[in-house]
Amino acid sequence: MKSLANERVYGWLFFPAELVILTKLRLIVDNFDYEINKSERYMMAERQFDLTVVGAGPGGYVAAIRAAQLGMKVGIVERDKLGGICLNWGCIPSKALLKSAELYNNFKKAEEFGITCKDLKFDFGKIIKRSRDVSDRITKGVEYLMKKNKIDVIAGTAKLTGRASLEITNNGKVTDTIKTKNIILATGGRPRSIPGVTIDRLKIITSTEAMTLAEQPKSMVVIGGGAIGIEFAYFYASLGTKVTVVEMLPSILPNEDKEITKILESSLKKLGIEILTNTKVEGVQVGANVTVKVSGSEGTKEVKGDVALMAIGIQGNVENLGLDEVGVKNEKGFIKVDEFGRTSVPNIYALGDVSGPPLLAHVASHEGIVAAEHMAGKATHGTDRTTFPSCTYCQPQVASIGLTEEAALKAGYKLKIGRFPFRPLGKAMAIGETEGTVKLIFDEKYGELLGAHIIGSEATEMIGELGMAKALETTWEELHRTMHAHPTLSEAIMEAAGQAYGVAIHI
Repeated sequence: MKSLANERVYGWLFFPAELVILTKLRLIVDNFDYEINKSERYMMAERQFDLTVVGAGPGGYVAAIRAAQLGMKVGIVERDKLGGICLNWGCIPSKALLKSAELYNNFKKAEEFGITCKDLKFDFGKIIKRSRDVSDRITKGVEYLMKKNKIDVIAGTAKLTGRASLEITNNGKVTDTIKTKNIILATGGRPRSIPGVTIDRLKIITSTEAMTLAEQPKSMVVIGGGAIGIEFAYFYASLGTKVTVVEMLPSILPNEDKEITKILESSLKKLGIEILTNTKVEGVQVGANVTVKVSGSEGTKEVKGDVALMAIGIQGNVENLGLDEVGVKNEKGFIKVDEFGRTSVPNIYALGDVSGPPLLAHVASHEGIVAAEHMAGKATHGTDRTTFPSCTYCQPQVASIGLTEEAALKAGYKLKIGRFPFRPLGKAMAIGETEGTVKLIFDEKYGELLGAHIIGSEATEMIGELGMAKALETTWEELHRTMHAHPTLSEAIMEAAGQAYGVAIHI
């Protein structure tokens, strides 16, 4: 007769108790498999929306919110973080960095205000960390807005599979399919590079890396003198980095009024920034440092730096969206749209950087509202891409709206131009910010405001008044006779309007 031990070793399947255990284990495994399959089936379930927005930057998420407010069922697809480049790697964190630089420069002149500040120093790592913390907080705010407005947030990369359908992938695997009445493409853009120059993100960097460098470089070459290039040049130069800016066109901030940019150029040179305009980059070599070969009016030379920041512009993220397959037209890296954001396919809209210049966050947000209202049948006015506030947040700040003097003359206008410097302003003297000017351009015939240009402290805040004035077709007299609070920097607007017609008081 077999022992019980042998029975358990060789014949345990005959024991009813163990059969029960085995059966339960089998049921658990089967149920686990079922749950996995159910989850996969749920993830692959076809979603349906009135509007699907691809890209959750300042254009996409604003469009989604406005559409939800108008009663649409909205889904938004984002492959990275809500807020897009602007909130995570652009507008917001860069302004946090610039505030640190501004504060550091202000402490340097504390003696002027009767304040002694000895052994002044900064912690580069903490400056970078603060900018990232600010970005994280505002991104969480966007997450809250998505929940508040009952917008479905879908993680992944979207591709058009038809004029009313999309496919979402994660790590190369399809995770969602979507049927939708309308689509907004708000996929943003990415930095351009010079032909033959590879951005390695180590020695040749973009604005993203410039915001997260582990150590402050001793020297930097900024390739491109637009707003992004100038802001980073100011930031790093303020902290002691030797900065050289190379700009191919005759002026930094090429789209701004030339009189204003000459003032800025002079200010930046006082900060120690070398500025090479009318200068072309011929090549870049990477070794222990970066050598940029440039050519200009003085011939060819080499400019060296620990790193080179590529800041020559942005190209739209139009690849792998399925545009050609569904008939959405795009040219030179941007999707073609009308004033309401409609593409060549009526129910597909595009906005922000992917739809072309001006490549600005607030333009994208405005376009998002217009697009959402248009598809709801409520938009009466499209986006005017010729009139938008442009801001550069170095110190002194630069802000503008409307035509430059050069553009107004080219358009055939006869002009009245008013200028008023910050220097005579009581507020400017009190706060120690006398460097600056307001320049207003009026149509001589009707007195209408055509363009406004400001350089100086808080210029980016002051431009809002002039944006409203231009939208309302305000005249010089209305601006001049609008009572401005005293003492303020905005008094310069009132005085500049008067100066154009010879009735300014304090000049």
